[in-house]
Amino acid sequence: MTALLEVEDLRVAYGKIEAVKGISFSVDEGQVVALIGTNGAGKTTTLRTLSGLIKPRGGQIRFQGKSLKKVAAHDIVSLGLAHSPEGRHIFPRMTIEDNLLLGAFLRSDKEGIQKDVQRAYDLFPILGERRKQAAGTLSGGEQQMLAMGRALMSRPKLLMLDEPSMGLSPIMMQKIMATISELKADGTTILLVEQNAQAALSLADQGHVMEIGNVVLSGPGRELLVNEDVRKAYLGED
Repeated sequence: MTALLEVEDLRVAYGKIEAVKGISFSVDEGQVVALIGTNGAGKTTTLRTLSGLIKPRGGQIRFQGKSLKKVAAHDIVSLGLAHSPEGRHIFPRMTIEDNLLLGAFLRSDKEGIQKDVQRAYDLFPILGERRKQAAGTLSGGEQQMLAMGRALMSRPKLLMLDEPSMGLSPIMMQKIMATISELKADGTTILLVEQNAQAALSLADQGHVMEIGNVVLSGPGRELLVNEDVRKAYLGED
C-alpha cells in the first residue's frame, strides 16, 4: 500500500547553505510520525518545504501518490495537508472564532464548518468560553490550542504540528500532548516536529532523529525511547 506522504532524498538550501541534506521518510494513514532533533537540525525547514512555503533543491515529495514539487502552497492545503507552524502565527486582533474560521477558507459547507468549530471547542473548551475575545489576549498555551484548532478546520488528511510544546509550562504542555494523543486515537494522521523527545516518541508510531540536515536514526517511537544514543543526546541521561 502506498504511504500517505512519501519524502525521498529531500534537499533544501538557503543560498549556498544546505539545511536539509537528502532525507527520506514516509507517513502512513493513521500514523503519528515524529521528527526530533536540536535547533538547526532542519525539522522546521522540512515542514515548511512539505507545505509549499519553501521550494526544495532536489528530491521528491508525494502526497497520496501525487508529486507536490510544482504545487502552490494554497493548493497543497486543498489536497489535505495542514500545517500548524512554529510560533503559532495567530491573528491577535481577530476573535478566536474568526481565527478558527480562517482555517476553513477553502470550504463552503457552512454546516460542516460550524460542526468543526464546535469540535475545536470540544477539544479546547477554553477557546469556546472565550470565542468572542481577541486571540491576542490568550496565553501562549491557549494560542497553541487555537493554532491547532485552526489547522484542523481544513479537515486535513495529514496534520503537521511544528513544536507545539515550545515555550509552554509543564501543565500546558501535558494538555497539548494529551490532545495530540486524543487526535491520534480518533485516527488523525500527524507529522510531529518536537524538541521534547520524550513526549514526541511516547506518542509516535515511527520516529526519525535529525542532526544538521540528516536523518541519523529511525525506528518505532518506543524503540527510540530506549535507545542509548537517543537517551544520552535528547533525554539528558548519562
